[in-house]
Amino acid sequence: MTETGKRKGDFIRKARLLRSARSIAVAAALFGLAVPQTFAQNSGMSMRTSPSINVGPRININPNIRPHVGHDGYDRVRPRPRPHVGYDGYDRIRPRPRPHIVLEYDDGPDYYDELPPKQRKKSAPRKSAGKAKSAPVAADNSYVAKEVLIEIAGNPTDAQVDQIARRHRLTRLQSQSFSLTNSTFFRWRISDRRSVDTVVRELVAGGNVKAAQRNNIFKLQQNAPSAAAKSQGDPVQYALAKMRLPEAHALSVGADVTVAVIDSGIDVTHPELAGVITGTFDALNNGEGPHPHGTSIAGVIASHARLMGTAPSSQLLAIRAFGSQKSGAESTSFLILKSLDYALAKNARIINMSFAGPHDPAMERGLAAAAAKGVVLVAAAGNAGVKSPPLYPAADRNVIAVTATDQSDRLFAQSNRGSYVAISAPGVDILSPAPDGKYQMSSGTSLSAAYVSGVAALIIARNPEISSTDVRTTLISTARDLGPKGRDDQFGAGQADAFGAVSAVTPAPVAAASDDTSKR
Repeated sequence: MTETGKRKGDFIRKARLLRSARSIAVAAALFGLAVPQTFAQNSGMSMRTSPSINVGPRININPNIRPHVGHDGYDRVRPRPRPHVGYDGYDRIRPRPRPHIVLEYDDGPDYYDELPPKQRKKSAPRKSAGKAKSAPVAADNSYVAKEVLIEIAGNPTDAQVDQIARRHRLTRLQSQSFSLTNSTFFRWRISDRRSVDTVVRELVAGGNVKAAQRNNIFKLQQNAPSAAAKSQGDPVQYALAKMRLPEAHALSVGADVTVAVIDSGIDVTHPELAGVITGTFDALNNGEGPHPHGTSIAGVIASHARLMGTAPSSQLLAIRAFGSQKSGAESTSFLILKSLDYALAKNARIINMSFAGPHDPAMERGLAAAAAKGVVLVAAAGNAGVKSPPLYPAADRNVIAVTATDQSDRLFAQSNRGSYVAISAPGVDILSPAPDGKYQMSSGTSLSAAYVSGVAALIIARNPEISSTDVRTTLISTARDLGPKGRDDQFGAGQADAFGAVSAVTPAPVAAASDDTSKR
């Protein structure tokens, strides 16, 4: 070892000895202990060794310092923690900086000082060792759980159907042939824990079906009826004047035009509907009785007792596809397809659909087939409000979407908006029939759709040869403009004008009948 190294080593040993001696001296002073003179001399310190020394007045202990062992093992003095003003304005003790741990929370990172393990369990939040529990996901009520709707070309045999069911582990519930598309629809139940969308993908990938999809849920578009009106006196039907219906009835009352009403149960015995129900079909087949919504829609179209319907001499097909549920009357893709099939089999010229739901490929094909046969399709635009996406079947390109207005020609607040809205009609505070011979006041785009279906019946009765495309064109071109000038996403082309529409149609020629009479 070099001379310099020796001197450095001696210096360190002396420093340690001096530091130890000072610690012993301080302890002796505090507790009145005697220190050997030789130790004091060797340490370079001079102090009394008498055991009776009085240290009270002669030693001033600074209360703000205390011995502390540092991270390097040497004794050192650390000041006592001093008050510190925190970020929230309150005084607090700020400890000497120590390592910290970061935990991630939904509202951002949180910090806490590292503690011994036993204390940390009680004092500090920790990440769960397992997988974090997520909040329960709300059930999707836009389709029927554990059911799929399958379309197969033509009329497959039972053996073919059973083979598909076994291959995809499905249970057959119902089937319905649809002549317009030359196919058969099947409603099947999923018997295991697979999701609906998973099964749909498997069916499509299998290649043995024409199409597969969810069995979607549709809802009627009418608010709950308000207090029933007294039978002794009816409020004024403001829609009559708005649409100039009395003037239109001088030209057409919708005689012999068949209108299919796909809805909830209709009270076919109501005085307002006497003689106008020419056919009934119950797609649910569960014996449920009349319902306020279906009865109301039928009444808006064809009332002819105390109330004036839009087409009082039309003929109605009362089709029940919607059954009562806690959330309101509902139906499914399969039931509506069955109802469409019945309506077309009975040669309906107009189909009123006062309901709404998600886009449905199977229904889209059915509506396209109906439109190809010249059927006028009318639907409620929806009561889901300004932020709602387009609802179906109203948003289908073959359908006339109708929104609702009130007595002051203002848009019904809950109406859907969008480029698919074609036309508007009264739909707020509408007086209409209710089951058991009663009446009700209600609102919604459902009622507006019924008014437009009635006007379409007046047009067709005026000229039975008119095409469905010309019916739509006539309704839109004669509408009374509302809102911004021209067509808009709120009112469409404007409010339906029954008198204007009927007046714009050239009556069917009657020359042939006159010629036959003259020859006699």
